[in-house]
Amino acid sequence: MILTKQYRCIHSASCQCTKGHLSEDVIFLVFHNLNWNPRLVATLSCVCKWFDDLAKRVLWKEFCRTRAPKMLQDLQSNGSHIVDGNWRALGKLLIYCSGCTKGGLFNSIQIPGHFVYQTRFSRTSGKSFLLPQCRTDVLYVSDPCEHLDQGEEGDVGFFRGIFKSFATSKVRKMLINKGAKLHPTEVCPYCKAKLWSMLQAEMIPQSASLRLGSYDDCIEYYVCLNGHMLGICTLLPLSDSEEASELR
Repeated sequence: MILTKQYRCIHSASCQCTKGHLSEDVIFLVFHNLNWNPRLVATLSCVCKWFDDLAKRVLWKEFCRTRAPKMLQDLQSNGSHIVDGNWRALGKLLIYCSGCTKGGLFNSIQIPGHFVYQTRFSRTSGKSFLLPQCRTDVLYVSDPCEHLDQGEEGDVGFFRGIFKSFATSKVRKMLINKGAKLHPTEVCPYCKAKLWSMLQAEMIPQSASLRLGSYDDCIEYYVCLNGHMLGICTLLPLSDSEEASELR
């Protein structure tokens, strides 16, 4: 019988994996057969630092390539490195609605974060979230994740997105030129980087609320230092949002 070579965990003296690991190739084939199931990838990451490192380098990368191939190809084109080293953050962005907590970024309401089965990200929609002078930037934005009947807040929508080549984007340059302040305590739920408020920087165009079907004065979003975006809005009733769409 041929025994598969195993690899001992060299990342942590306290790791419980004293009997070694299967090779990366075997684990790759197992997760390929599982269609890169994100829950299982996340579970594997919790086993030890060796598995966590493998998930960061390989498994989350393959998950992203499978879940959003065209978006990922665009994000990595023309020498962009926005995703390099941040595969887990992008994977989480694709499938996780961050929600909000009272006293946090959107401090008026408490809605727990949750996984979403499927979300559409659109480069065309992203243009609506950029000021006219910044619309050469590339931003992918999701459809809003709807949380209906939230008491006084009404129907709430959460949306998220990612910039291509954020380090050289016009949005980042404008934020710096405006002297925009980073949030003093809150960080990006996807990569833990600090956040700029686009509302405080007065960089939210009216086209954003039209795209979302929300009230003009009830939309807010943040952009982190790594180019991830997350936001909240109060959605118009369906009949009103249809009228707003006709006025675009």
